[in-house]
Amino acid sequence: MPQPTTLKTADGRFGYEAAGDFTAPPLVFLHGIGGAARGWRGQIEAFGDRYHAIAWDMPGYGGSAPLAAVSIVTLADALQDFLQATGAAKPILVGHSIGGMIVQQWLTKHPDSAAAVVLAQTSPAFGKADGDWQKEFIGARLGPLDRGETMVSLAPSLVRELVGDDPDPAGMELARDCMAAVPEASYRASMLALLGFDQRGALKNIAVPTLVLSGTKDKNAPAPMMAKMATYIPSATYVELEGVGHLVNLERPKTFNAALDSFLRAHVAATRVTV
Repeated sequence: MPQPTTLKTADGRFGYEAAGDFTAPPLVFLHGIGGAARGWRGQIEAFGDRYHAIAWDMPGYGGSAPLAAVSIVTLADALQDFLQATGAAKPILVGHSIGGMIVQQWLTKHPDSAAAVVLAQTSPAFGKADGDWQKEFIGARLGPLDRGETMVSLAPSLVRELVGDDPDPAGMELARDCMAAVPEASYRASMLALLGFDQRGALKNIAVPTLVLSGTKDKNAPAPMMAKMATYIPSATYVELEGVGHLVNLERPKTFNAALDSFLRAHVAATRVTV
């Protein structure tokens, strides 16, 4: 299997990991709030033989520079800059959690620019910016930091709360490592960026092949909500994974890879780019 290489874009703005021939179709992975590019290594290795598999560090994470102002809109604009910087034309975008929100936002400006998208364990909306549930959600996650905890001290409990049944031990170790390494400022900014996000009205406009992927034990992006989300996307394929929590590619990497592979083989032609 191709081994991931850690890289930087020419302008130094973005850090990322990649494997595979750059003339192959780009398959781009976007991690969640507690993740990192290296959290996708199991997928980069598995798909690097057929695709140019790329995983970014979201701005403010890993090797990527932070943004002056963080919102889903500015992150989607950063994604476009990243795709241009890496030459990832007509990409297949795989967005997990906030990564899936970024993909949805990106599609509003670039509706025909993706070959396909995967919305994994994400949501089309976070609701009212000043809603009680939203305030409680953010408070529960940022409160421990306000009381003096650190990302290192919180990582084990945060990851444990996110996963479902019988998670892969190696995947959980990597999940904890990624979570512990997130800069506190970036974690706070990403959490606050969720407030007010709402792309429910745009779901009907997604015109590319779309995999909507959920886990039955996911409390952050519950399967019933994602199943409903899929009904509004004309081109959606909905897959629900039994016993899986919120970190599917790390909890059950083989299961995730199989679901992604099945979708890609059915909906995306792996045609190489002529250069």
